[in-house]
Amino acid sequence: MRLGFVVNPIAGMGGRVGLKGTDDKVEEARARGAEPRSPDRARRALDAISERLPDVTLVTWGAPMGADLARDAGFDPEVPGGPSGSETTAADTREAVAALLEAGVDLLCFVGGDGTAADVAEALSDSDVPMLGIPGGVKVYSSVFAVSPEDAADVLATFERTERREVLDIDEDAYREGSVDPELRAVARVPVGENVQSSKQTGSGNVEAMAAGFVAEAEAGVTYVLGPGSTVGEIKDALGFEGSPLGVDVWRDGEVLVRDATESEILDALGERNVVVVSPIGGQGFVFGRGNPQLSPDVIRRCDVAVVASRAKLDDIGTLRVDTDDPELDAELRGWTRVRVGRFESRLMEVR
Repeated sequence: MRLGFVVNPIAGMGGRVGLKGTDDKVEEARARGAEPRSPDRARRALDAISERLPDVTLVTWGAPMGADLARDAGFDPEVPGGPSGSETTAADTREAVAALLEAGVDLLCFVGGDGTAADVAEALSDSDVPMLGIPGGVKVYSSVFAVSPEDAADVLATFERTERREVLDIDEDAYREGSVDPELRAVARVPVGENVQSSKQTGSGNVEAMAAGFVAEAEAGVTYVLGPGSTVGEIKDALGFEGSPLGVDVWRDGEVLVRDATESEILDALGERNVVVVSPIGGQGFVFGRGNPQLSPDVIRRCDVAVVASRAKLDDIGTLRVDTDDPELDAELRGWTRVRVGRFESRLMEVR
């Protein structure tokens, strides 16, 4: 296989510093102390690809869009060109994909988020070459991504057919104001595999009883780290404050300690006992690693984890997933966990 490999090196930088995306926010993200996320995830994928597909021919774009990472992982890649400047753009992604198509790749793998997926799909629109995303962004709603970097290698090594999948993206400015309205940007051909995620689905359900039960059992002295989304939003409402709908809020003993917190603000606010409260994304099942990178491995390791959801959402997704940027933590989180679905009721769900 001649595998094209393109990295968006700035994808995901805005997540842990509370920007909920990086579009037009690179300098602000850096000013807040953001670190690149996608290069590490690209390297994990390359290591797995090297193990699963030792005979693959890797065709990539110049540093920092793949070449250096590929060489560090032990590949001797073909590199037909590279970006013209030090700060990469969406145009660089489209140019890279076009060049790799010209070089005759059989499949195009990319590292980024939904915006990168849209750029890749646009550049592939006149070809039959399939694409597979390695999740590296903040927003990963599209159904063209593998569940994790390692899962991407498994899909590449085992898939037997492709199918048409949706590329979705949202308006990040509206997202920061609490509005999630995914827009269909493209339909792309994607390898079929068990570890390719579904599209994010939106929906509603009556979770008021669940929220009331959770709040009734809230303990004094415990710091609650309340994740994004409408389900956890019901808990915020029941606690008596207006939370950030797509951000992380920290609450203890009747007081909001931080609203729309960054990773560092969460860590500073934690106490002796801490609980992080999350709800899976509808249609995908992710509790960590999609839309909530502020809940970093350092945060999660200092907290107990409480998962809440509506019954309908659990019926729809079937299983829960994690992708925290820390494979060891992912392994610790996997297994069976109890998900609160009502005032008193809970359901056992498997985390994969």
